[in-house]
Amino acid sequence: MSFSMAQKRRYTYEDYLKTPDDKRYELIGGELLMTPSPVPNHQKISREIEFELLKFVKEKGLGEVFYAPCDVHLDDENVVQPDILFISKDRLNIIGEKNIQGAPDIAIEIVSENSAYRDLIQKKGLYATFGVKEFWLVIPKEEMVEIYTFKEGDYDLFKKFKRNDTLESPLLKGLKIDLKKLFE
Repeated sequence: MSFSMAQKRRYTYEDYLKTPDDKRYELIGGELLMTPSPVPNHQKISREIEFELLKFVKEKGLGEVFYAPCDVHLDDENVVQPDILFISKDRLNIIGEKNIQGAPDIAIEIVSENSAYRDLIQKKGLYATFGVKEFWLVIPKEEMVEIYTFKEGDYDLFKKFKRNDTLESPLLKGLKIDLKKLFE
C-alpha cells in the first residue's frame, strides 16, 4: 500500500512525549522531525555563544539562558529545540518543570547541512508566528550571523555580522560578541 498525503498523520505534543529518549525530535506544524546530533564545529560555536551570552545575562541579571536539548512548547503541534534561547526576567514564568511553555525572547539557530531548510524557513517562520522578539541565524559556512527583529508579525533583518565584526543584540543592549573567536 502506498503512502499518500491524505493518510499523513498530524502529530501532537502527546505523541511527541512518546518519542524515544535516545533520539532528538522536534514537532513543527504537526510533523514529527528527527534531529541528528550536531557536528563538533556546531557545538564549538554553540559553546562560545552560550558562554558569552550567559556571562552577560548573569552579570546584568537579565533572565535565563538555555541550550539544546530543551523543549520549547509553542502549542500542541509545535515543539522545538532552539540551539540556544534567552528568556527575560519578566517572563521567567514560562519556564515549566518539563519544558519552556511559550516563545522565548531570543531564539538562536546554528545552521548545519541537515538543518538548513528547517532553520532558514520552517523555524524562522514559526518563531515569527509565535512572536519570538529576536532570532539569530548563525551560518558557520559563511562565517556570518544574521539577527532578525520581530515587527508587525514578521521579521526584519537587523544586521548581518561577518567574521571580523562584533555582534551586538538590539534586545540585549551592551552585549558584544567578537565573531573572530566564534569562527576560529
